Amino acid sequence: MNIFILFILILLNGMFSMAEIAIISARRTKLQHRAKDGDRSAQLVLDMAKSPNQFLSSIQISITLIGILTGVLGGAEITDSLAVSLARISFLTPYSSTIALWIVVIIITYFTIVLGELVPKRLALNFPDQIARFVALPLHFIIRIFSPIATFLSSSTDLILQIFQLKKDQNQLISEDEIKILISEGTKTGVFNPTEKDIVERTFKVGDKKVKGLMTPRSEIIWIDINNSEKIIRDKIIKNPLAYYPVCRGSIDKVKGVIRAEDVLTGYLVNEKIELEKILHEPLLVSENMKALDVIDLYKKSGIHTALVLDEFGSVEGLISLTDILEAIVGSVPSIDELEEQEVVRRKDGSFLVDGLLSIDEFKEQLHIKHIPGEYSGDFNTIGGYVFNKIMNKQNEIPKTGNRYEDESVSLEIVDMDGNRIDKLLVIKK
Repeated sequence: MNIFILFILILLNGMFSMAEIAIISARRTKLQHRAKDGDRSAQLVLDMAKSPNQFLSSIQISITLIGILTGVLGGAEITDSLAVSLARISFLTPYSSTIALWIVVIIITYFTIVLGELVPKRLALNFPDQIARFVALPLHFIIRIFSPIATFLSSSTDLILQIFQLKKDQNQLISEDEIKILISEGTKTGVFNPTEKDIVERTFKVGDKKVKGLMTPRSEIIWIDINNSEKIIRDKIIKNPLAYYPVCRGSIDKVKGVIRAEDVLTGYLVNEKIELEKILHEPLLVSENMKALDVIDLYKKSGIHTALVLDEFGSVEGLISLTDILEAIVGSVPSIDELEEQEVVRRKDGSFLVDGLLSIDEFKEQLHIKHIPGEYSGDFNTIGGYVFNKIMNKQNEIPKTGNRYEDESVSLEIVDMDGNRIDKLLVIKK
């Protein structure tokens, strides 16, 4: 009879251990949906999770009481019964009590650890939501029974923590790294696909980036001079098909506005001429130090999805479009004519021919490089800019074809220049 009671006590110990882990591990969002649908058990779990001191104290009281009862039963009657049986063996008679005690302790410990701790906790980790809802109602009544004792113990705990000046950590919100770990683990188990993982990680990166790190540099901006003839404007638009074009007067720093390609096309189809003044929109101007994701709010308010980037002196430094930001999040989305112009070409000898305008993030991703020295300094945004910056600092002269720079992970050689800009690089991984 005592063995049966002991077995029940061990199972009860397991139930409380399982309840503790399940309630802590249960997914709040899933429970909230169930609670809204009228699931009382889900609501009880949420209530307990909001006030963990009360339910943890009650569980600890229950487990402690079970431990005491287990010790009493095991140490008294079962040990005595086993000792009598062992005493019948003549050579064990002098040691029967000691041997019986050790046997009972080992057996009880084994079953308490396996059935009372490990198995229940493993089940709770594997099925937290279901188990939390299953134990919610009985645990709710136990909490009410032990409420006075739990309150007293909780107050005692708070007092001790206060004496030792151990304050509650105020920064308990989930961190960016924790989300990345959860997404990574979810991808391994098939909850998320790799594309979803990449988008989440890229979004975090873009959240930390400034406009300067994503913009098209000044030298690469396609803009329209309002003084140009209709033929020159038409030819430029046909040669460089874009969604938006900055319109300036004589110089890119004298911005008059922006035009949409669809407005140009509509006007030309209706009137057979391009009238820039009629389709000109107020330009969207942003600081080079503005957060990239903040620009999206400006796009929403203005309806214009392209912004000119200004430096501290008010000069145009570059241009950033909605496409630039989206590509930073989902990866490069080339148009049909861009498919042939690969930014990274792997050669037969294992080296890479790389476009100098390739962003540092894309360069690291495509060549599987973890770190570029000084990438967060703000001194450069492209791999060409990185090499330009390093050679200038080292040689104090404008880089030229044939110049080479090496860091701990790659060797980079300039194979083509476009004026003073590095156009192509030969990259060899170390």
